[in-house]
Amino acid sequence: MAPPSSRRSSFSKKQQYSVFTGYLLATLGALAGLGLLALSLWQPSTFQPLRGGATDIAAPVGEASATVRSGGSSTWDTITGYWRAGSQNAQLRDEVEVARIQLAEAKAVEAENRRLKALLGLATQQADAIATTRLVGSSSSSARRFAYIGVGQSDGVQIGMPVHSERGVIGRVLETSRGSSRVLLLTDTESVLPVRRAADQTVAFAEGRGDGLLRIRLINLGLNPLEVGDVFVTSGAGGYYRPGVAVAVLSELTPDGGIAQLIAEPSATNFVVVEPIYEPAAVEAAGVRASEELSDEELAN
Repeated sequence: MAPPSSRRSSFSKKQQYSVFTGYLLATLGALAGLGLLALSLWQPSTFQPLRGGATDIAAPVGEASATVRSGGSSTWDTITGYWRAGSQNAQLRDEVEVARIQLAEAKAVEAENRRLKALLGLATQQADAIATTRLVGSSSSSARRFAYIGVGQSDGVQIGMPVHSERGVIGRVLETSRGSSRVLLLTDTESVLPVRRAADQTVAFAEGRGDGLLRIRLINLGLNPLEVGDVFVTSGAGGYYRPGVAVAVLSELTPDGGIAQLIAEPSATNFVVVEPIYEPAAVEAAGVRASEELSDEELAN
């Protein structure tokens, strides 16, 4: 039996040359790299042309990738904006509604300021009070509007005397007893009060509607000069009420005047003052004329 061959590949001349050549090239490459590194540290501008050339070659590729990224981002933003449009529109609608409410509140405050300024300009003189008392109660469920006060004949109260609160006119005494009286409120359907606009001498009649509001009817018909927010005060005509006492604020316009709200709301009033009749002679004369007219009608019938 022949012995196995003991020859190894390492004894091949060709292979040994190949290994040697590889080591040599690796050593030369390392030395060249070290040299280039030393040169770049010593003279950085030496490789500027090479870096510029490499940048010029890579620039188109970078621009293409940037365009792809930008297009993808724009498309994604468009899709995201489309899906978010509904919620954004709802949010904008809510903001518009809140702004509308705030505008309405601002207008209400402006109207209130106008009313208060008008009230500050009213006459402040006070007549000698007959009595000061608590407003016992008032009717609110029937068409007739009455109130009851805790003073009567024994306190000097007489029929026709005006009744005021700290804010304005409530009404006038309709009936009296020894210790109490019934007051005809301004909002009663039988109540008619001569008034004027506080800002000027525009005269009108304030008529009760039976629903807590007053109807303002102008005496001089034509172009309606009134505006919402106008304050009306007593004119002094008729002789019952002294002039310049606050009555109502206009809240709605009509062809011949408007609808007004009481300044002195009976339901929100605790104490009232009974004042003497402003011009008793004028009231008496008006009563005499009314009696004469009634007598003439009875004779005619």
